Amino acid sequence: MTNYSKRMEELIRAFSRMPGIGQKSAERLAFYILRASKDEAEQLATLIRDVKATLRYCRTCFNLSESEQCLICQDLRRDHALLCVVEEPKDILTLEKSRSYRGLYHVLLGSLSPLDGIGPEELKIKELLERLKTGKMREVILATDSDTEGETTALYLSKLLKELKVKVTRLAAGLPVGSHIEYTDEATLAKALEGRREL
Repeated sequence: MTNYSKRMEELIRAFSRMPGIGQKSAERLAFYILRASKDEAEQLATLIRDVKATLRYCRTCFNLSESEQCLICQDLRRDHALLCVVEEPKDILTLEKSRSYRGLYHVLLGSLSPLDGIGPEELKIKELLERLKTGKMREVILATDSDTEGETTALYLSKLLKELKVKVTRLAAGLPVGSHIEYTDEATLAKALEGRREL
């Protein structure tokens, strides 16, 4: 670090640990906090504390929620026979922005990555299988990322789900290989949902 005070260095270091935040961005954020009014800084600190204290995973789909069950799972207007499997809660937000999907979700909370020690036991796969054993789902859409881990996860799930006699589809062309759902524009995502294919 440079000649910053100890507290400033700690703040910059904390920001730089966030995904996508490099040293320069961390410094800009730290200086933003320093220039902000005391009220703004305290409001930000309170919001961070509140999010950590009140947000949890939905007991059904593992989306983020402030109650036992998320708003999507509670919505009776949605198609409860259609299930979209995603890696992270942020993927749900991206899919919802496309306004092309009205079913339910299941969040795996990650993807298979043996090199990083992430196997099926570390993901919400067992819970997914339990949901599907009710026999109420007519289709499962695998909407994992199109990178190596996402494709591996989709292939693994498709083999597991074939045994349950449920229609399994994958997002269609439109998502560039190696990309992440959260960075995909709404129009491309809508086309990918429309053109999904069975595995």
